Amino acid sequence: MSSPSTRIALVDYGAGNLRSVAKALERAGLSPEITSDPSAVRAAAGVVLPGAGAFAEAITRLDAKGLSDAIRDSIAAGRPYLGLCLGLQLLFEESDEHGCHRGLGILPGRVERFDALDENGETRRVPHIGWNEVCFEGSHPLCAALPRRDHFYFVHSYHAVLSEPSERAAFSDYGGPFTAAAARDNVFAVQFHPEKSQAAGKRLLDAYAKWLPSCA
Repeated sequence: MSSPSTRIALVDYGAGNLRSVAKALERAGLSPEITSDPSAVRAAAGVVLPGAGAFAEAITRLDAKGLSDAIRDSIAAGRPYLGLCLGLQLLFEESDEHGCHRGLGILPGRVERFDALDENGETRRVPHIGWNEVCFEGSHPLCAALPRRDHFYFVHSYHAVLSEPSERAAFSDYGGPFTAAAARDNVFAVQFHPEKSQAAGKRLLDAYAKWLPSCA
């Protein structure tokens, strides 16, 4: 039987990839429950919000299911939140994907599309797909538990623009630097996909599993 301290709510709002994320969390010694029940999210030791797809559709589904408030309540209670890809972007105040749409408003800032031209005036392919080096920075416990540099797998057209630079926990480069992770207190979120990032992804999820007890 799993310990209550390892039971994680893996939020299901209809944005796929849940099974591969669940398997990756299990390999880190956690007990993920794929759920769309707000009460299960509030009761879990931690919350993981994965995602692929459009920001507007995702936040609409989260709101409709009562999951937006459940996620906010879990974070307010001090439980560790891990956001993956769209699960990072949804933390912010708004996104300009297909119009302007509000997010969860946990972190200040907005989500913007990569420009077609990079900062050197060169054409860059959007979406950004593939492996990139990620450089962790800052004093967050998860950063302290990870190599300062590692390679992770990305699939995204949009990136977070932080209002508080101190909340950037990692950066990468795609024709210019962009935020690869953001963190504050019991919130940690990444733009890349740990579940697709092999050994580097396991290192990050192992670090999340070890961080859980300190947030209890």
